[in-house]
Amino acid sequence: MPDWCWILLGILLACAASLATAYYWAVFHYRSKFLEQIVRIFEERPLFVIPRGTPNAEAEEVAFVTPAGFRLRGCYLRGLGERRGVILFGLEFGSNRWSSVQYCEKLRDAGYDVFAYEPRNQGESDRDASYDPLQWITDRDLDDARAAVAYLKSRPDADSRGLGIFGISKGGGLAMLLAAEDPSIRCVVTDGAYDTYLTMVPYMRRWVSIYSPRKTLQAISPDCLYGDIGMGGINAVARRRNVRYLWVGSAARRVAVPVFMIHGEADTYIKPGMAKALFRRVRTPEKQLWMVPKAKHNQAPHIAPLEYHKRLVDFFDDHLGDIRAPQKPVSVPVEVPVEANAPQPRLTRA
Repeated sequence: MPDWCWILLGILLACAASLATAYYWAVFHYRSKFLEQIVRIFEERPLFVIPRGTPNAEAEEVAFVTPAGFRLRGCYLRGLGERRGVILFGLEFGSNRWSSVQYCEKLRDAGYDVFAYEPRNQGESDRDASYDPLQWITDRDLDDARAAVAYLKSRPDADSRGLGIFGISKGGGLAMLLAAEDPSIRCVVTDGAYDTYLTMVPYMRRWVSIYSPRKTLQAISPDCLYGDIGMGGINAVARRRNVRYLWVGSAARRVAVPVFMIHGEADTYIKPGMAKALFRRVRTPEKQLWMVPKAKHNQAPHIAPLEYHKRLVDFFDDHLGDIRAPQKPVSVPVEVPVEANAPQPRLTRA
C-alpha cells in the first residue's frame, strides 16, 4: 500500500477518534450537568383530564391473579348477537376499567366482546407497595397485560381464533408490546400511543435549549446524542424505582399483524411528529395512521365521533371478525329439557 494511503487512513482514524471523544464528552458533560432536571421532568405526571367511566350493569365483573400474586379487577362486556371476536382494551394511565365503555360501545353493537382490566395500583386492583407507576411503560405493566391475555385464554368461552387489542395512550404502547411477542394477537388499534425514547428525544432538545446557551452546537447535534443524554436520567429513575422501562419503538419493528394507529393532530403532549416516528417503526405492511384534525391527546372520539367509531369497526371487521368461529359437529338430538341444556343468550338491545 502506498505511503499516502497510510497517511490518509491515519487521518481518518484520528478524525473518527476525535469525533467519538467529543461525542462521549458531550454525553458525559450534559448528563452530569442536567441529570437532576432530566429525572425531575421524567417523573412529572401529565396534566390532561383522565376519563373515568361508571359501572355498567351489563358487564361481567372479573378478578384474576397475576403470577406475582396481585389481584386485578376487570369487566367483560359482551357484544350483541353472534360474537365476531374478543378485544382486549388497554387503559390509559390513571383511568378505570369503565372508561372502556365510551370507546367500545359501537364495537359491542357490531358483535365484539370487550374486556378491560385495571393494572396494579390503578382503579380497584391490588396495590403494589414497591411500585409507583408513571405514564411510562415498565416491565410490571407488561406483566399485568400478559396476565390479562392469559385470563382471556383461560375462560370457558375463550375464542380459539385469537384476540384483537385496542389500547389508549399507555395502553396503546402495551398493545404493541403484546403484539410483538404473542402470536394469538391478530390485530392492534392504538389511540395516542407513544414510545418512551421517541418521546424523550424531542423533549430533550427543548430542555437542553432552556439550560444551555450553545444554540449552534444544539442545532447540529444528532438525535442519538440527546437520546444518550436522556438515557442517563431514565436509568437513574429505573434504579430508584426498581423497574425496567420498555421501548415500544423497538417492539413495533417486530409487530407482524395489522396495525391501525390514531392520533390527534393537535396533541401538544405526544406531538404528531412523535406519533409518526413510532408509526415508521412498525414493520408490518398492513398498517395505517389516522391523524385526526383539531383533536388533542385522546380527544379524537369527541372531535370526530362518527368517523372514529366507523373506522374502528371497519378495521376489526377486516382483521378480526373476518374469520368465522369453527362450527361444532352436529350431534344426534337427545330428549333433554330445553332449560337444562340452553346456552347463555347473547345480549340484545331494543
